[in-house]
Amino acid sequence: MDASGYVTLSRQSGLLSQMDAIANNIANASTTGFKREGTLFSEYVARAGDGPSLSIGFGNTRVVDLQQAGISATGGSLDFAIEGEGFFMVQTPQGNMLTRAGSFMPGADGTLQTADGFPVLDGSGTSIFIPPDAKTIGVAEDGTISADGTPLSKLGLWGPSDPLTLTHQQGTLFSAASYQPAEGGKIIQGHLEDSNVDPVSEVAKMISVQRAYELGQSFLDREDDRARTVIQTLGR
Repeated sequence: MDASGYVTLSRQSGLLSQMDAIANNIANASTTGFKREGTLFSEYVARAGDGPSLSIGFGNTRVVDLQQAGISATGGSLDFAIEGEGFFMVQTPQGNMLTRAGSFMPGADGTLQTADGFPVLDGSGTSIFIPPDAKTIGVAEDGTISADGTPLSKLGLWGPSDPLTLTHQQGTLFSAASYQPAEGGKIIQGHLEDSNVDPVSEVAKMISVQRAYELGQSFLDREDDRARTVIQTLGR
């Protein structure tokens, strides 16, 4: 395969990765706290002196869009939305992770947990205990949790030390190389943040990527036919 074929194949691989990201965005358009992902293309250029100049694009990096989504009222005392910067931190078997999906519940041991059973952590990185006999749970904008008027703990707002290391793991969970307290965000009780995916925009992008992929495949087919013709002609 000549250089043009390798260049086109690298482009096709990147477009497939972009299509996967778009499809995942569309599938999670109604998922609470979901953040859409895009594909970052990088370029490889052959060094001078190594032969003819060759530039290959790689679409192998996902980028998380942290744009604020809409906030919907639920009325749930343990439903929390974040307005502004920050994530909730939860403890998972794979280590601490971040999420903007704030639909929590008390576990069997009284700790505040996600729907998957992961403990929610406070500002010091420890679990939050909810008294089973508490009649009223209140949460202030700064994350202070109180039961029947008595302060219990404070929900922590965290963020990645380096935003470029933020990586989507599963569902609405994200990991990063390291974490630090987030500033400027406020917590709204009885609300949940929506997904920041715009389905119409994502479908338009999917159509555009699909057309680009079809053009690349058409070029590869023509190059294959050209190579076959050359081989057949020279073999006579």
